[in-house]
Amino acid sequence: MQKKSSDRPFKKDTKTSSIPYKKWDKKKEKNPVLVAAAKKMFERTASDDAKKAALKTSPDKAKPSKYFGNKKHINPTEENEDGELIYSETEKISDELRLNKYLAHAGVASRRAADELIKEGRVKVNGDVVKEMGHKVKVKDKVEFDGKVLSLEKKYYLLLNKPKDYITTLKDEKDRKTVMELLRGAFEQIKSIQKPRLYPVGRLDRNTTGVLLITNDGELAQKLTHPSTEVRKVYHVVLNKKLRKDDFNKIAEGGVVLEDGIAEVDEIAYPNPKNLAEVGVQIHTGKNRFIRRLFEAMDYEVEKLDRVFFAGLTKKDLPRGRWRFLSQEEVRLLKHFI
Repeated sequence: MQKKSSDRPFKKDTKTSSIPYKKWDKKKEKNPVLVAAAKKMFERTASDDAKKAALKTSPDKAKPSKYFGNKKHINPTEENEDGELIYSETEKISDELRLNKYLAHAGVASRRAADELIKEGRVKVNGDVVKEMGHKVKVKDKVEFDGKVLSLEKKYYLLLNKPKDYITTLKDEKDRKTVMELLRGAFEQIKSIQKPRLYPVGRLDRNTTGVLLITNDGELAQKLTHPSTEVRKVYHVVLNKKLRKDDFNKIAEGGVVLEDGIAEVDEIAYPNPKNLAEVGVQIHTGKNRFIRRLFEAMDYEVEKLDRVFFAGLTKKDLPRGRWRFLSQEEVRLLKHFI
């Protein structure tokens, strides 16, 4: 295992697996443990060819076919037993509703838990504390919880396997393709009171592919992109030539200096011992075009760059250009992750 290029402690995620970032030793080229584990991150499943064939016959690439997406999270029942509506195809809410239901829809708590919060006097309606259980409010009323103004806009979380030639912005002045064009099918399924303003979390440049989170949860997006969070990202890099052993070690030991400082990587590996032009790199920095600049500084050209892991999320079984809603468990893990 290579030493990290920084003495800064790094948070390990025990619930997910990644490339075993060990320096490849040609003398141990047949090490079955290292080879099997390294390949696991990038290998295709046995049914991938069938799924890929299904894509070609699908008229709408933005809309999940029967092969992709978890139907349980795309077309769920309207409410669970606690009245929570994390994912809903249709939200039928009248202009007036009970206060506990308002809190549930705003994502504060379940209806049962909301009743307790109301009893404790932590909820205000139009500036007045309300402790009455059956109190009804209108959608336009100003409702506050612990001093924070609430909104009925539901929070949505989507995972996109970004293809090449799409940019991660909402609109583009040069009329280039944006990732939002791939989410038309998602907007068709989201029929909430307030249409959510979805946007990508972080950025992948036009030629970079892979895991991209799309949401309207501004608080989560800010945490994931803030430098102090040190969100873990893993990239599969394909270079124009083999990465030499001394260059490999130089990167692992933090010996590369860019215009904005030392190029710190958490770990690096050869995922395919038979092709040393392929490299796996794990980082937590959010610096612009970091991976490309790192290898360009050492006279290598990055031919392909694919993000295979971001904040605990992977693109496993999600073909290029496809999206899906995150499951409730994934959302909880994502928030717990930071």
